[in-house]
Amino acid sequence: MKKGFLTWLLLLFLLLFAIPCCFSAQQTGFTQEDRERLVRLEATLKVFMEQVDKRFEQMMTFLWMLVGIFTTLTAVVIGFAYWDRRTIVRKARDEAIEAIERQGRLNDFIKALRAYASQDEKFANVLRSFGLL
Repeated sequence: MKKGFLTWLLLLFLLLFAIPCCFSAQQTGFTQEDRERLVRLEATLKVFMEQVDKRFEQMMTFLWMLVGIFTTLTAVVIGFAYWDRRTIVRKARDEAIEAIERQGRLNDFIKALRAYASQDEKFANVLRSFGLL
């Protein structure tokens, strides 16, 4: 592909230099100077293409470095989110266990009050007024 591109580029330059020569009334063909100029042009194009290839390779290396950096950052963020979620779930589980324990003790307390209300009618009326009996 690079040789094809170089060939098309060379043909383009040849046409750009050859067309004016064809329409010129003073020149009837290629002179030695024209041939030397084309040889210099071809050598210059070859050096230019080598430099472009080298620069392209440097850019691709840099892009691979960027891909590596962003992949690492993404993996770290996902790992942090997973760790944070585990921590939150553990804390929520502990809080839920504490709430259940507190509610269980509250039920025990209400049962104790109801047992006492069965002996004291005045206290039973108070519990009824709050809907606990």
